[in-house]
Amino acid sequence: MTDRVLELLRTRPELAEPAAFPFGFDVHRAYHGEAVHLASGASLEPIAGDDSGGTYFLSGGTAVLHASPDGAAALFADSVGEALEILVRLPRWCETPATGPDEEELRAAIRAADQEAREEFVPDLDARRAALIEGLGLPERPLVELLARSESATRCTEPDHVLLNSRDLYAYRLDASFRQPLRDIVLGPGREALERLRSGDPGAREEAAGDPALRAGVLRAARYDRRDGDLPLLRFLLEREAAEWSEWYEERRLAAALVAAHGLDEDVPLLRAVTTGQITDTAGAVEWAARAVAAESEFTWIELAHRQGRIEHARVALIRLLDATGPDPDPDRLRKLRKALERLGDHAQAARAQIGFLSLQDTARDRASAAYVLARLERRKGDLDAAARALERARAAVGAGGTPPDGTVGEWHRRGLGRLITEQHLELVLAAVEAGDTDLARTTMAHGRLLLKVIAKGWAKELSPLSTRAKWAVAGLRASGGGP
Repeated sequence: MTDRVLELLRTRPELAEPAAFPFGFDVHRAYHGEAVHLASGASLEPIAGDDSGGTYFLSGGTAVLHASPDGAAALFADSVGEALEILVRLPRWCETPATGPDEEELRAAIRAADQEAREEFVPDLDARRAALIEGLGLPERPLVELLARSESATRCTEPDHVLLNSRDLYAYRLDASFRQPLRDIVLGPGREALERLRSGDPGAREEAAGDPALRAGVLRAARYDRRDGDLPLLRFLLEREAAEWSEWYEERRLAAALVAAHGLDEDVPLLRAVTTGQITDTAGAVEWAARAVAAESEFTWIELAHRQGRIEHARVALIRLLDATGPDPDPDRLRKLRKALERLGDHAQAARAQIGFLSLQDTARDRASAAYVLARLERRKGDLDAAARALERARAAVGAGGTPPDGTVGEWHRRGLGRLITEQHLELVLAAVEAGDTDLARTTMAHGRLLLKVIAKGWAKELSPLSTRAKWAVAGLRASGGGP
């Protein structure tokens, strides 16, 4: 459904003209200088331009996002109507006081700025403002409320309204003052649950017992807010972690460290069990606790956000980290970013990280390994040609059909590397057939057949079901008239 105010501006020139000048909302310039989309995948529609080259978008169907020509983007208002209220009553030529202005201060600042505007470029300012207020039915609100609404909208930019350049996939900037640290977001439920546990709320114990992600938050909240009376609940949390013995060993280690730090004899048997004998007495427990838990990294909070179901928070944090890797990135950091993005299902951003990682590899083996991973990511994001190019790099790295570039890939065909490269060829064949790309399917199948003859018989046998599917899929192209 079209926004009422936006429809009025699009259909009534007498309103569109003053909205464009002097208030900088020109519905006839509803385009942006580069292809963009939202990281969340929500809808995005350019609806107006400003006189600086910036663009207003309808983001997620109702909210208004503003993108500047220099690569910054922030949520501007919750609706088009609210955006026009802000632009008309708090015009861009007025610099509002930086710290907590009251109503009278705002009105005085706007009166002074308006007078300069009348004298310099818009003598009929009052008439234009009145026409918009009346024609659009804009309500009368206190200016401080409008300012607060604008700032509140900007603080809601992340995670659902983050703008990406569609070609390079980098995120438009957002001032750090409007970004809530992910650590604070993901620790919120843990802090609340910790207080409930401290109060003796039986429901809190049941929730923590049954929710590993909540326990993880509680343990980290307890780490940063230690109290002498917490030992019983810390024992409870450690017992739950020990009982489940899940993949989240960091939580088990943290729970053990928080208990061990109290240095009580009665806890030694449990601590000995959960640390597989690393703790044998109270002195050793205290010493172990002091060195056991490493400082959390950004990935700690990203992983916890993922476990809490805050997928967009995790995605945005990872994209921002990837954007910040700079011209000389750390390969290990790129690898971590790729893995985390792939776990989220964001194969496009994962491929972006992997491209950077591949460019940093020095040996043929490392290049081959990085290239087949890139092929998988490109295929999963839907860019089959890019996947084929990545596989070509993998074949070149191992010297398939020729001489290996260096000694690091000796016997590659007898090792897991050969199996993995071959598997990606067969997967790409199936994807190409499904996409109707006959040439790519056949070319890739030809490479796949050669690889199946080269790799160890055991690997070829293991891939037999997949290779049979790929061969039948290509044969089906011929049967359906897909070429000679």
